Amino acid sequence: MRPSVLGIGVGTALGGVVGAKARGKTLVPWPTKVRDAFPGVLGGLTGTITGVAIDALIAAARRPQRVPATVVATAGIFAVAGFAGKFAAGNVFAGLAEKSRALDPGFADAPADPLVTGSVASPIPHQTLGREGARFVGTVTTADDVEFVTGKSRVIEPVRVFIGVDSAPTVAERVQLAMEELHRTGAFDRANLLIQAPAGSGYANSTPVDVLEILTHGDAASVAIGYGLLPSFLSLGKVAIASQTQRELLDAIVAELRDRPTKPRLLLYGESLGAKVQEAAVPAGLVDLDAYGIAQALWVGTPGGKVADEFHARCADSSVTVDNPSQIPSDLTNRPRVWFLEHDGDPVVRFRPELLNDCPFWLTPGKPRGRNIPEEMTWKPLVTWAQVLVDVLYATDVKPGDFKSLGHDYRADLGAVVTSAYALEASPEVADRLETRLRELEIDRAARIEGSV
Repeated sequence: MRPSVLGIGVGTALGGVVGAKARGKTLVPWPTKVRDAFPGVLGGLTGTITGVAIDALIAAARRPQRVPATVVATAGIFAVAGFAGKFAAGNVFAGLAEKSRALDPGFADAPADPLVTGSVASPIPHQTLGREGARFVGTVTTADDVEFVTGKSRVIEPVRVFIGVDSAPTVAERVQLAMEELHRTGAFDRANLLIQAPAGSGYANSTPVDVLEILTHGDAASVAIGYGLLPSFLSLGKVAIASQTQRELLDAIVAELRDRPTKPRLLLYGESLGAKVQEAAVPAGLVDLDAYGIAQALWVGTPGGKVADEFHARCADSSVTVDNPSQIPSDLTNRPRVWFLEHDGDPVVRFRPELLNDCPFWLTPGKPRGRNIPEEMTWKPLVTWAQVLVDVLYATDVKPGDFKSLGHDYRADLGAVVTSAYALEASPEVADRLETRLRELEIDRAARIEGSV
């Protein structure tokens, strides 16, 4: 099919308009090369697709008898391309999974601490925890951390349990292993038990656990179960099995605690895809939290969409959403049970299909902008959707120890928000020392990951 003058003309014109509108501020910084290339690429794609569509319509109008053959040929091309793409993607995914299985130099050896999974005292092989699990259990806070921050001695040793997706083949078996580890380590005898839903690759953020361990003087246990090995944006198809994992773990913990005279305070934590997963595990909101006996829940950077909006609404009677610690309510006499930490300018929170054709509330003309949403940024059909999609790719620019409250990076907020969300005690002086130590702990983790210590 030869390109028509009409197809070329309309496609070029529309592509030029889109390209011109694609310049301007976005939610997070991009690399200069990406910023420079984006208008041309988006305009070129829009123009090409428009031109091809117009030419197809013209061809169908001129020779309707050839439409079935054209459809069959086009379907065949897409089928071949899809098969080739699936084969190539499979190889890429396999490589990413193996990378997630490989342990960092500083975390390659099984921990000596008997109160963590994968240790020399644990029946679960350290290698099966994967890269993220080994990092999680290998960075338990110390008595020195507690004394530096609080000025007091640690009262008990904290517990960390992590079950990797390779530790057992099924959800039920992984949950069973987690329960056995919680029993072995005495986790149910701690005053606090934090249940964390990891991200797609198995990443379980140590920072909120660090805060809990330090401010409770070690009287805390935490547990996480992996459900995959791929990055979160490639793990959206695993939300169902991941939320099933969370539900089965919660069911098992509730059954265990039912007849115990003393019970730990149950806390939930999920970040990014982990937040989406954990929210999916308690879809009725406060009703499900009541059923499971959850004291407090903190969900950070939940990916946006209709499901997330509806879940927020179900928790509205006892929840608060903050962009940063300055928005923590001053009066916590009636402390919210559910906390959402979501940056106004986090593209992971803001990205959703409706951006294609609807102006979002956070870009409404004439209304105040949220933090880190540029005043110059305006909604444009198609363009804003594409801009925020690219924003998602660059939403987390992490430098160890350099905490930023920007985009999808919540490290600078977690010390204060975790303290408030979980009703932990911290004077202003303690809070300052906590922030100092959290940065030091991350720098140490980064050095171990690189193998430089």
